Order: sequence, then C-alpha cells, then structure tokens
Amino acid sequence: MPQEIFCGKTDIGLRRSNNEDAFIISPELGFCLAADGMGGAAAGELASKIFADTVLEIFADSTDQSEKEILYRVKKAFSFANEKILDHATQNPNHEGMGCTAELLAFCGDGFALGHVGDSRTYRFRNGQLRQLTQDHTLVQQQIEEGLISSENIRNHPLRNIILRALGQERELALDLLRGKILPGDLFLLCSDGLTDMVQDDQIQEILSSDIDVHRKADKLVESAKAAGGKDNITVVLVAIA
Repeated sequence: MPQEIFCGKTDIGLRRSNNEDAFIISPELGFCLAADGMGGAAAGELASKIFADTVLEIFADSTDQSEKEILYRVKKAFSFANEKILDHATQNPNHEGMGCTAELLAFCGDGFALGHVGDSRTYRFRNGQLRQLTQDHTLVQQQIEEGLISSENIRNHPLRNIILRALGQERELALDLLRGKILPGDLFLLCSDGLTDMVQDDQIQEILSSDIDVHRKADKLVESAKAAGGKDNITVVLVAIA
C-alpha cells in the first residue's frame, strides 16, 4: 500500500497585512487542502477557515476509506462549506462577497480524489515532469480556451484576477471533481495563486525535482515567491508518495 508524506507551509507574503489563506494536512485521515480567501480582511480569512473546518469535520466523521465514500465526502465538504459561507454572509451583511478558492486532495488505497474550485491549483510531479491537474476558473483562462488571447499573456493580463467560480458565490456550486491513480515517486502540490502568480511552472518543476526533502521543497517554493515580489499570501502543500 502506498504511503503518503505530507507537509504544508503558509506565509503572509511581503505586501499583505493579513493572511487569508488556510491549509490542513491530515495524514491520519488521508487528506490535505489549501484555500485562498477573498472578500477582504476578516471575511476572506473566515471563508477559508469555514472551508477547512468543514472538511475536517466531514472527514473525521467516517472510517470508510472506499473510493465511493471518499468521492462523496469531497463533494459533501464543498457543498456544506459553500452553504455555510453563504449563510454567514447573509447574516453578516458587512461580509457580503466573502468566499474562497479551494483544493481538497484525498487518498483511498492506490487512488486519489481531488476537488477544485477557483484559481488555486493542484499539480502532480511524476517521472521528472510537472503537470497541472486543475484548470483555473478565471475569465482569462476562459478567454484562452475561446482563442481570444494566448496563454503567454496570462501573467500580465489586467483581468487575470477575475475569478468565475469560488465557494460562497452561488447556491449551486460547480465543482471540478477529478480522480486518478497514485504511483510511488509521485509528488502532489496544492497551492494558492500567491505562488503561481510569482513563480513560473518551470521553476516550480526545478524545485520539486531537486534532491531535498519535501519540507525543504515547500520552504524553497515560498522563498521563491517572496523573492519574486511576494505580492500575495503564499500557501503550499506537498504530498510525496513513497
């Protein structure tokens, strides 16, 4: 049976006065998550926390590790958190517009289930190659798919921060749910856009391929984002499959 080695790190960055990101690593429950809050100050932090707390509550409530159950729990976690965030904003009008983007990766035997909403990302590093498993739910990404702009223009596009999907925005949440197999040597990266807006994929791949442990790799990813300007909160979660 494959073994997972988890680590996570979050940093306020160099420009923000508070950290709206959140992460959880839970080797004992077989999942990890990263969330990036939006809506300003306390509201963004709270949205991320609601998502993280909801996932922990749902995964701690069952010992069934079947693929069917894991997929159900991932969907349930996003759905429940979405409702909680919306209900909170309704009851607290000063928090209107609060929400978060989120990644939730859960393992079952030799497979994984991945839930994704927004522009946080999940990557898999396998056999020396980095692959982005998720697709950004942004206006710019939509325009790329429609052939209106080229992917080379993403990083400096004036509309790059317009998110089309996030928790806490609509009652009917459109969730991307992925599944796949894990192999020894795989390395998964969950991250907020505070990393990917600052660090190119080829640099991320170089760090992940280096001969250092996962904790040092997490440190180097955060350090690289800060060296490039650290304009946002930076969160990285790594899972190495042994």
